[in-house]
Amino acid sequence: MADLLVWQGDITTLSVDAIVNAANHTLLGGGGVDGAIHKAAGPQLLSACRRLNGCQTGEAKITPGYQLPAKWVIHTVGPIWQGGDQHEPQSLADCYRHSLMQAEDVGARTIAFPGISTGVYGFPKQQAAEIAVATVRHTLEAQALPEKVYFVCFSDSDTEIYQRLLRMN
Repeated sequence: MADLLVWQGDITTLSVDAIVNAANHTLLGGGGVDGAIHKAAGPQLLSACRRLNGCQTGEAKITPGYQLPAKWVIHTVGPIWQGGDQHEPQSLADCYRHSLMQAEDVGARTIAFPGISTGVYGFPKQQAAEIAVATVRHTLEAQALPEKVYFVCFSDSDTEIYQRLLRMN
């Protein structure tokens, strides 16, 4: 079973094999984590993303990391929170599952996830973290890679949520 860890800071500075980008449907950059990743990776990332022709909610696509310490960027589009009865939990779980599958396909031993959909998309942070941890654990029961998963948090409160969840098991 993979090591699940919490790390607080800027995901663009982590030296891991793959980082996950909480992207929008166009994959052409935006605000928050998406904008920070595009800025840190350099203009080649935008060119690579243009060739991917967007991404649907719950799916994941991969590009090189270019100027990032990470070799790969896995772009996934999380659901916009609409109260929870529009399949948002299932779509969010799909983001984690498909990202882990992409990581395994390229042999990534380490991966870092931001809080997908918890920014402007409005997914409740506690529920999103529960889905993230449960989905990663379940998915990695059937996969050899990645071996180490980081849940990257920006705030103290987000970090506490993940630390509490990881201590539970």
